[in-house]
Amino acid sequence: MTVPNLRINELNHHLPSLDGDFVLYWMTSFRRPNWNFALDRAVELANELGKPILVFEPLRAGYEWNCDRFHQFVINGMVDNAAAFKAARVEYYPYVEQKPGDGSGLIESLAKRSCAVVTDDFPCFFIPQLLRVMSRKIHVRFEAIDSNGLLPMRAADKIHSRAHFFRGFLQKVLTSHVSEMPNAAPLSKQTIPRAKINLQQIQKQWPTFETRDSASVCETLSINHGVKPIENAGGVNRAAEILDEFIQRKLTLYPEDRNYPEKKATSGFSPYLHFGHLSAHEVFCKLMKSDDWSIEKIAEKPTKKVEGWWGVSDYIEPFLDQLTTWRELGFNMAWQDKNFDQFESLPPWAQKTLAEQENDVRSPCYTLEQFDLAETHDPLWNAAQNQLVSEGCIHNYLRMLWGKKILHWSASPREALRIMIELNNKYALDGRDPNSYSGIFWTLGRYDRAWGPVRPIFGKIRYMASENTARKFPVKNFVKQYGSRQKGLFA
Repeated sequence: MTVPNLRINELNHHLPSLDGDFVLYWMTSFRRPNWNFALDRAVELANELGKPILVFEPLRAGYEWNCDRFHQFVINGMVDNAAAFKAARVEYYPYVEQKPGDGSGLIESLAKRSCAVVTDDFPCFFIPQLLRVMSRKIHVRFEAIDSNGLLPMRAADKIHSRAHFFRGFLQKVLTSHVSEMPNAAPLSKQTIPRAKINLQQIQKQWPTFETRDSASVCETLSINHGVKPIENAGGVNRAAEILDEFIQRKLTLYPEDRNYPEKKATSGFSPYLHFGHLSAHEVFCKLMKSDDWSIEKIAEKPTKKVEGWWGVSDYIEPFLDQLTTWRELGFNMAWQDKNFDQFESLPPWAQKTLAEQENDVRSPCYTLEQFDLAETHDPLWNAAQNQLVSEGCIHNYLRMLWGKKILHWSASPREALRIMIELNNKYALDGRDPNSYSGIFWTLGRYDRAWGPVRPIFGKIRYMASENTARKFPVKNFVKQYGSRQKGLFA
């Protein structure tokens, strides 16, 4: 099928150039050779124009929070992509910038050789600003394609303030979009002969990254070497393994065990979704296939409830709600509100109650450096922070607690937000993403309601405490594995 119009964002008004040598797919966010509407669109245009495809996957050095961890994750994906595109006999051009600015002019040079440019429509981090700038510099057809989730971002004409409301909206409109899936193997849809593309002059100035050097390349780059890589992480092959493992071993346990830090029953998909090595569409299709599901099983009317609408086994419904409602809620805001990562994007009631408690005494009150080093009085919080630093993630339930206590122990709500964003984006593999911003801002009231009684510092913001968490879930082994040497609550 063709790419739905709702997923095509026209970035300029130029027509495709018949004089170009290829259709350029500028891969920035959906870094995969499969289940990718952007690659589908490049194939469509290439077939229409009778031209080959060039897949260009760059990795900048100058982005905020650059580090070995994120670079290595992307580079591992480049290794997998190089093998996949070689097998499909499609020209693939990976480029790794040595220092900020080295790649300046490269995309413009490739665009001048192209018939049309297709790129990824991701509503977060530096991507929107980059595309606005490049839309003025690219003088052939330039499109950004939305392959973020099951719901096209532009299918919602307003920002939904609560998950309950958004779930109801999804249940009204999602059925038609579920039938519009990207191709599992888009390169098999090419109808033109594969052709060698001569890039010698361009590659002389901007050398192709040799994927055989993937293990050591980060050492030579002008990036932050203080945040270390995660072993055996990154790439479509590893993402496929994690997906299969979840469906085969964890899925039936997910509803009961996902909130238990020591049971490790969560999916682990988030980093792979963020870096584009895994598609939400692939997750959905393989999940539903495992349950022998068909679209006819969907309920006739929206229920706004987590259970009962999809017509799947009980153990699948909670995960589907995370994949659709909660994940896509973040994209719903990020593409419509350019200030989605600012304090002022909080709902008015949250801003009001936080302002009313702003002068409350914080004791203890920690600095960014103390939080970063996990030097608080709370062993469970320290353990969560240590997991973030060492593994690039925090267990989902503890990530909520992690954020709430930063609010509790920071000099002000705005300072708490600054600290949460800095720590999350510095260490988390799934940071700098609409979904991770949703989690951070949820701790300050986004997508939530006012709670009583009014508490110091929190006001009407939902309260969480380590003591309550320890009563609900076993955490001693988690603290032992990741925690500090402090005695006290869990001694």
